[in-house]
Amino acid sequence: MISVEKIGGTSMSAFDQVLHHIMLQDKSRIYGRIYVVSAYSGVTNQLLEHKKTGEPGIYALFANGQDYMVALANLADSLKAINAGFVSLGLPLDVANAFVDQRIAEAREHLNALRHVLASGYLNRKSVLLAAREILASIGESHSAFNSVEILKAQGVRAILKDLAGFHDSKAWTIDERIHHSFKDVGIANSVIVATGYTKGTEGIMREFDRGYSEVTFSKIAVEVRPDEAVIHKEFHLSSADPNIVGLANAVIVGATNYDVADQLADVGMEAIHPKASKPMEHAGIPIRLKNTFEPEHPGTLITKDYVGESARVEIITGSEQVTLVEIHDPHMVGTVGFDLGLVGILSRHNISYILKATNANSIVHLLWDKAVTPELIAELQAKYQVVTVKPCAIVCVIGSNIAIPGVLARAAQAMAEAKVNVNCISQTLRQVNMQFLVDREDYKPAIIALNRALCLPSRAFVPLGCE
Repeated sequence: MISVEKIGGTSMSAFDQVLHHIMLQDKSRIYGRIYVVSAYSGVTNQLLEHKKTGEPGIYALFANGQDYMVALANLADSLKAINAGFVSLGLPLDVANAFVDQRIAEAREHLNALRHVLASGYLNRKSVLLAAREILASIGESHSAFNSVEILKAQGVRAILKDLAGFHDSKAWTIDERIHHSFKDVGIANSVIVATGYTKGTEGIMREFDRGYSEVTFSKIAVEVRPDEAVIHKEFHLSSADPNIVGLANAVIVGATNYDVADQLADVGMEAIHPKASKPMEHAGIPIRLKNTFEPEHPGTLITKDYVGESARVEIITGSEQVTLVEIHDPHMVGTVGFDLGLVGILSRHNISYILKATNANSIVHLLWDKAVTPELIAELQAKYQVVTVKPCAIVCVIGSNIAIPGVLARAAQAMAEAKVNVNCISQTLRQVNMQFLVDREDYKPAIIALNRALCLPSRAFVPLGCE
């Protein structure tokens, strides 16, 4: 059996657990596995910016023309401190630290060259900054992959490093070409391969995917080698709701679902897998299994193309508090063909993809991520339309592969009413895999708790209304 397995940053930071619970747990299945590793937790934040707070990292210093040398030196110290934590697993500290010094020195050389190019004005500034972002991003994954191979070797495992960052070659390969050349002659069945989550390519993996690049590498490797199964190891199970909100005892492990449901999750920021990474695997018919690193015996959740629950069941309650409702009200809208075309054009010019859209005779609502709602966008809308309402809010979603039956919407609405949660807006398509509710931001957690209790807990297993 061949598997391609992605290991996230939080799991990588607990590498003793990864080593014993994943890599060495089944002695009969040590080989025939490709691990695509993320950087250790917090490293990419230090390199680029904090994923959640936006706190700037080394990239911002470079982009703003500030001194990034000290920050690079501090990064080297941070990476060496991480190395020291893995000595007990067999990591040769002198070898690992030498790798850090070499890679930081190479990055410094590349960034200095880019700084001079920026100063010359000969090349487009945006392209140069993207190149710097690519160089910096690659450091974290190269570091964690190198360490993983050295630790596996110390454990007597035949391990091969595939550093896809391409620091030491000048091949003008696309991402797909680099992955193809890297894996075409590798004996996967008789070895363990550790690949970097970052892949160098002429198109630039961050230009389109930015911080989702490690899952794109994972996907492309899977499509290249066609494993029996692709596995994503995270620090949690895919559950009916966030255990931090509903409590661990009330979070039901999903167990099985389909790619459509995975896309719904990604659309509101709860990425089981990046949608642009999942599509190639979906088309190739590769199943994805989501597993909890710290519960190795549990089979986790299997995502397949054609799965539909045998019985009606809401699988996941999720959403986000980081969204803003933008409503356009204009009496000229009613009966006007193509009225919303201009509105969509404005969103497109601002490079905005909306999450939800709802309309009536004179109003159109778009739900946008908070960061997309800029003063420039609102000013342009107000200059063109009669009334523009901007309201920070939250979205709560009821998702499942088999919820197209009478009663789900009614029970969801009843549950929120009983929790005194007012619904500001609702959306559902004919396919009926996702019911989306907009609520006040302070009602987000109460809504999640109420819906999980009413629709997902085994003691409240869903029965279509009229059949109780």
